[in-house]
Amino acid sequence: MPESSPLAVPASPPLGPGAVLGMLGGGQLGRMFADAAHELGYKVHVFSPVDGEPACQVADFKTIAAYDDFAALERFAASVAAVSYEFENVPAATAAACLRHAPVRPGERVLHTCQHRLREKAFFASAGIPSGKWAKVATEDDLRAAVATCGVPAVMKTAGGGYDGKGQRAVKSGGFAEALAAWDALKRVECIYEAFVPCVAEVSVVAARGVSGKTVCYGPILNTHTHHILDLSIYPAPDFSDATKAEAVRMATRAMDALGVVGVLCIELFVMKDGSLLANEMAPRPHNSGHLTINAFRRSQFHQQVLTLCGFDPAEPGFVSPAAMSNLLGDVWEAAPGGKPDFAAAAQVPGVSVHLYGKAEARPGRKMGHLTALAATPEAAADAARLARERLTGK
Repeated sequence: MPESSPLAVPASPPLGPGAVLGMLGGGQLGRMFADAAHELGYKVHVFSPVDGEPACQVADFKTIAAYDDFAALERFAASVAAVSYEFENVPAATAAACLRHAPVRPGERVLHTCQHRLREKAFFASAGIPSGKWAKVATEDDLRAAVATCGVPAVMKTAGGGYDGKGQRAVKSGGFAEALAAWDALKRVECIYEAFVPCVAEVSVVAARGVSGKTVCYGPILNTHTHHILDLSIYPAPDFSDATKAEAVRMATRAMDALGVVGVLCIELFVMKDGSLLANEMAPRPHNSGHLTINAFRRSQFHQQVLTLCGFDPAEPGFVSPAAMSNLLGDVWEAAPGGKPDFAAAAQVPGVSVHLYGKAEARPGRKMGHLTALAATPEAAADAARLARERLTGK
C-alpha cells in the first residue's frame, strides 16, 4: 500500500530540527545529504562498510560495519529517528533490519522495484509509462526469443546491480551469436535484453514526494554521457517543446504516485524525434544529474530528501538561474600537470562553483567531484562548465 494512502495508519508528526537522521552508505550522495541536513538543523548518523568515505568525513556519528552485520544495524537504527539510503542496491535484509526501529524512506516497495531492472520495466508497463522493447534472459531459449523480439542493435544488462555502464554489454550487429557472447561475459546471470532506442536526447526528472502525496519536480534536465557515465547536465533543458517537458514531469509524477514514494526519485527518459518519451530507468534517491540543484535552486534535491525523510512536504524549489553541471572524474587528475588540477583557474570562470567529494584516490572513471555553472542561459552555463573543466588541466 502506498505510504500516502488514506487507508494507511496516520503518519507520525514530522521530525523537528535536532533529530538524528540515518544514512545507509558513505559516498558522495550521503555527504551532500549530510550537508543539507546540517543546513536545516539536523544531525546525521552514517552507516558505512568503509571508514573515511565522503559521508563519514562530515557525519555527526558513524557506524563502520558490513551491511550484513545485523547487531551493528540494530544499534544504528535504534539511534536514529528515520533512515534513508544513498544507493539502491542496499540489501533488502539491511533495510528490513532498520525498519524495525525507524521509518525507512523511500520504502521497501520502491527499493524492491528499482534495484531490479526486470521488475522496474514491469512496473513501467503496469503504471502506463512507455518504455522500449525488452525481454528477460535467464536461459539460452530466452535469449533466442529476446533477439527475435527485440532485434539488434541492443544492450544486455544484468537484472540486478550495475551502474555507470557496469554490468552491461552492447550487442551491435551479430545477432544471437554476439548476444550469447555478451551474456557469457556477464557470467550468464539473469539479464534484461533491451532494444536500442534511436533517441535524439536523454533527459531526467528529479522528483520529491511527501507523505501527503505532494510532489515537486526538477526538470527535465538534459544529460549527455561519455562511456556510459554522465558527463554534462543542463537545466532548463533547451530545444524541447513545452508539451514534451510537461509530459516528462507527468511521467515522473505518475511513477511517484504509483509507487507511493516518500522521498526523492529520479526517472531517466529517452526523447524521441517526434518529442515523445520512453522511460529508461529510475533511481530512488538524489541523482547525479540533480547536483546542479544545489546552486540553481534555493532548495536542492538533498534538502528535499531531508524534508521528506522527516515527514514534511517537499518545499517549493525556488528556481535561481539556468545552470550546467559537469562531472569531475579521476581522468581529470590524470590529465592535469603533476596530477594536480588547477581548481583556482576553474573557479575564476564567472558563475562556476567547485564541489569536491573528499575522495583520497583519483582513478579513471571515479567520480571525484563536479562543477556547476550559473549563467543567463542554459547554453551559456554549459559553455562555462566545459571551460572551467578544461582549465583544471591547463588547457
